[in-house]
Amino acid sequence: MPPKKRNSGTQKELKPGAEGGSPDKKESPELSVKKHKDKDAEFVTLCKNLHVTDLVCDRAWTLWKTVQESMDEVTEGQKKLWGACLFVTMTDLDVPCFTLTQVLKAVNMNVKQFLSLVRKLDVNLDTISTKVNSALTRVEKKYDVMLALYQRFEKICKKTFSLDIDGNSLSQSSRDREIVRSCWTMFLLAKGNALQMEDDLVISFQLLLCAVEFFIKRCPPDLLQPLYSFPSESAISKVQSPPTRTSRRNQSKAKSRPPEPQVDLQLLETLCKENECNTEEVKNVYQTSFLAFLDSLDLSRSTDLPQVNSLNQQYNEHYLKSRDIDDRLFLDGDETILPPKIEITQVERTPKKNLQEEDSVIIPPQTPIKAAMASIQQLRGDLVSSGDQPSTTLATYFKNCTIDPTQGMLKRLEMLGQTFSQRFSQAVGPRFIIIGKQRFTLGVRLYYKVMEEMLKSEEKRLSVQNFSKLLNDSTFHTSLLACALEVVMATYGESSFKAGGYNQANGSETAETDLCFPWILDVFSLAAFDFYKVIESFIKAEPTLSKDIVKHLETCENLIMEKIAWRTGSVLFELLKQEHEGGAAEQAEAPASFNQPLQHNHTAADLYLSPMHPGLRVLPPESPAPPNSQHASQPQNQPALQPGGQTPRHLKSNSLSLFYKKLYRLAYTRLKLLCSYLLSFNPELEPIIWTLFQHTLQHEYELMKNRHLDQLMMSAMYAICKVKSVDLRFKTIVTAYKNMPNTNQETFKHVLISDGHYDSIIVFYNQVFMQRLKTNILQYASPRPPTLSPIPQIPRSPYKFPNSPLRVPGSNNVYISPLKSPRMSPGIMTPRSRMLVSIGESFGLSNRFQKINQMVNSSDRSFKRTLDLGPTPKPLKRLRFDVDGQDEADGSKSGGDSTLIQKLAEMSSTRSRMQEQKMKEDAESRRE
Repeated sequence: MPPKKRNSGTQKELKPGAEGGSPDKKESPELSVKKHKDKDAEFVTLCKNLHVTDLVCDRAWTLWKTVQESMDEVTEGQKKLWGACLFVTMTDLDVPCFTLTQVLKAVNMNVKQFLSLVRKLDVNLDTISTKVNSALTRVEKKYDVMLALYQRFEKICKKTFSLDIDGNSLSQSSRDREIVRSCWTMFLLAKGNALQMEDDLVISFQLLLCAVEFFIKRCPPDLLQPLYSFPSESAISKVQSPPTRTSRRNQSKAKSRPPEPQVDLQLLETLCKENECNTEEVKNVYQTSFLAFLDSLDLSRSTDLPQVNSLNQQYNEHYLKSRDIDDRLFLDGDETILPPKIEITQVERTPKKNLQEEDSVIIPPQTPIKAAMASIQQLRGDLVSSGDQPSTTLATYFKNCTIDPTQGMLKRLEMLGQTFSQRFSQAVGPRFIIIGKQRFTLGVRLYYKVMEEMLKSEEKRLSVQNFSKLLNDSTFHTSLLACALEVVMATYGESSFKAGGYNQANGSETAETDLCFPWILDVFSLAAFDFYKVIESFIKAEPTLSKDIVKHLETCENLIMEKIAWRTGSVLFELLKQEHEGGAAEQAEAPASFNQPLQHNHTAADLYLSPMHPGLRVLPPESPAPPNSQHASQPQNQPALQPGGQTPRHLKSNSLSLFYKKLYRLAYTRLKLLCSYLLSFNPELEPIIWTLFQHTLQHEYELMKNRHLDQLMMSAMYAICKVKSVDLRFKTIVTAYKNMPNTNQETFKHVLISDGHYDSIIVFYNQVFMQRLKTNILQYASPRPPTLSPIPQIPRSPYKFPNSPLRVPGSNNVYISPLKSPRMSPGIMTPRSRMLVSIGESFGLSNRFQKINQMVNSSDRSFKRTLDLGPTPKPLKRLRFDVDGQDEADGSKSGGDSTLIQKLAEMSSTRSRMQEQKMKEDAESRRE
């Protein structure tokens, strides 16, 4: 869908239930049927019904012909594909002709099915533009949020109103239906009026509670459940303050309960408690946003229920402006908006627990809202003991400094707090500046907490208490605060990578309403390379971080290494320039050390305070790597003597060395995955491609400026396959790349060619990559090719998850996981587990342990959760590479080894890996 324009002119009203009228006749003049006699009559009829322009009709027909020629076979109905082509064309041309609901009705498709169909049009990888792809992502994310909100709305209605539930739609009686429809429609209006971030689940849910509170106060008592009804024994009446004059009048009336104009705090507390939502946050949303919305409708002082027709009329205007989905259809159980039936079938086919009915405890999966509320509750619970001011321990560290950093730190926090709140409200909505302040307050608490743990760790490591240099470093404080705020926003779901990672909106309107990383870096004008320095230490200093948050921060770190740190003006280029000016033999990281484990000895203090350490002469790749301990104990900024008493020619950046170590490991991990998709028959090419890839990152790092790591990876793969006479087309590479995790189609469709000029990855290869590396590439075709670079050792993860479930060796069915804290139950930690055992707590009868043994020892494959009931799928079955339809799948089948042999081999391999890992960890702990 085209970017949402909230301040556009008033659109022509669309009557409820009618989906045929033209939203804007000025922009969508009547279609001239005579001009389109060369087209299929049914296609022209569809265009006429959707009120498209002649231009859109022509372009969509041309697109349809292109798609028709590219597809091996048309599996979908023509009308559905026509609708998809019209949607793509309308979005690309930014000509508003119809809403998404109108085209869904016209082609009789569900939202998810239609979005999937539009993506299938991209057969030749040039059909779907980045603009269309961004629109698809926006619609999908918003739909997922609205579906979760409506499902929770249904549950709230059951608990709040005395309504009957009929199938997928709420009560069918006229009065009940009117109340429910009014409440949901008012919420939709409030959300559209207040929120600029359409996919913000948490604030949207808080607005929904505000709308429910508004209707409860105005509902007749006979329509309310006992908890919310008028009688004095209700929970609300028990906690109400002494009766006011209004409430005494209410006690004498049984017909209705006129509400107070302001928010009913007791009622709101009850709603929040029932829905595990923070009352203070909902109260602020009510007072700052919802009341302003009510004032705009002249409803804030009204004691009557709003009229459905009036709300519908206003929502029509909003719906037509957005050209989006009509979310009122949720109330009708409309097939175009409900989840596809196949998804429900998949859930039903998931194997049940292997327990008797009397012993089984069914733990339902968490809904998106429940998961969000639980994450927020955990974060706030972890910060209960942390104050808004430095603790006594932190204050002592500050006083021990040569220069007390307290005043500078407080001034910095005040300035950054104002900046953050203002930018937050600009992105989320103009009335949410107080919510921004709340987020910042939580971030400051986490900032103080992590800082204290870092200093304690440094004191233990260095046996010093004066950290004046570190605590007076503005960059360190800003980076630490930014990391804390990123954790807070990720917990609230406001910084998400569901769209495929870093937002590359390139200045479009959507970028203004996106808090996804690296938004926080732009707010604080913080260099990505400086932010990267604190991530690892932050994770180690805060063990209560959930696994999802740790993964989020790890993704942030990967995004920095992949692209963000390579922007023009980055300090990374200056450091690399200094490294290379020091001598031709010098480099950011010695290839000889690739196959060594990635050490985690560097702390944030090392990277901020001691960015320079004595550079060691880089040995040839075939030479043994110098011991790490040689420079580990050198005094800060003091040059170490080389053998023979010689002083090195330059100082080497500590932070740059660690950056490149992680960069190489990330690069090789992604290359290895792509090779597994494409070169399973040519495994000997992987180390050659890696050698070219690594050479490019080391010696031709300027190619990374304003580009993406994966662009060099794909180019290196194509180049080596070309000189080795392996038939691998760029289209094949890109198709496989799309199936990799955390990828974005802009990576191969929008590549920098020259200043301000962007084109596809193929153009980049021909005009830039090949021209720069032609001589080096051709060497791999000679009888004496370059020496291969060592393969980096890939750890399981650079971060340890002490609370993550660990699989018991020799079994795919049993996992052990330590309790994270006393207040967390096993059910919360593993909602999908077949059987939960908490060591140290009462478990039950001994026969339950026997059932565990039976489950472990059983070879019944029904334990494995799968939706594929057929034979083992081919590795590359999904990939349709070339135009001629050639399939790269090797079609190989698994061997005939017995289940027992496979389990024994797995147990042996797992035991060996665990022993090796333990030996490495013991060695590291002794060094520390």
